[in-house]
Amino acid sequence: MRAPLFTGMALTPDIPRSSLALRRIALFEGLPDQRLDLLAQQCLWHSVEAGKPLLLRAEQQQGEVFLLVSGRVRVTTYAANGRQVTFRDSEAGEHFGDIAAIDGGPRSADVVTLLPSVLASLDRAAFLSLLREEPLVAERVMQRLASLVRQLSERVIDLSTLGVQNRLHAELLRLARAAGVAHNQARLEPAPRHAALASQISTNREQVTRELNVLARSGVLHKDGKALRVADVARLEAMVSQVRGDAG
Repeated sequence: MRAPLFTGMALTPDIPRSSLALRRIALFEGLPDQRLDLLAQQCLWHSVEAGKPLLLRAEQQQGEVFLLVSGRVRVTTYAANGRQVTFRDSEAGEHFGDIAAIDGGPRSADVVTLLPSVLASLDRAAFLSLLREEPLVAERVMQRLASLVRQLSERVIDLSTLGVQNRLHAELLRLARAAGVAHNQARLEPAPRHAALASQISTNREQVTRELNVLARSGVLHKDGKALRVADVARLEAMVSQVRGDAG
């Protein structure tokens, strides 16, 4: 058995090497039990505390793909001046690390745990073999990569053309849609930290705090215990559409 891959990671003997945990991974939905059992045996299993690095862009690694069974991780990186730039958060059931596994190149970002997490890692050779043998899995990987390209393209346009205020509106709208909109409202729970929002839109925490206060005074946002409620999603959508130039 190989040693743990990263500092802070530990093999977890009490996690069964069975298909049960892998059924939680969206990438593998619909695969037969025999295939899932084989994958479970091919994986290394890890239990990781919150705040630990999983992937580091600066380090040479072996191209493993990670399957997030439980917990939450953040895909991020750091500029030369130390400013953090966050790309996205991944929830249980998602996977990451497939870009380096596909092209054999270095990691494109850092990944850190936000919550205590259970993961399985599949080495590059096994992952590429899976793509060749399971067309449905390969199609899902392509769809995910296409979605990432679209998201990153939109983000580049926003960072290049929109001011801080407008970028924050766009990010809050994205979070609202991801959380689920009902009756023109969305509940973000827990409320996103101001520093995390700042790293998402490439600004500082103070600017985020000022703009959130403006939205709260205008009735678009409401603090609701530990949650943040978007009280008027349609208005937020109109604000974003207007500055992006796609309003009717």
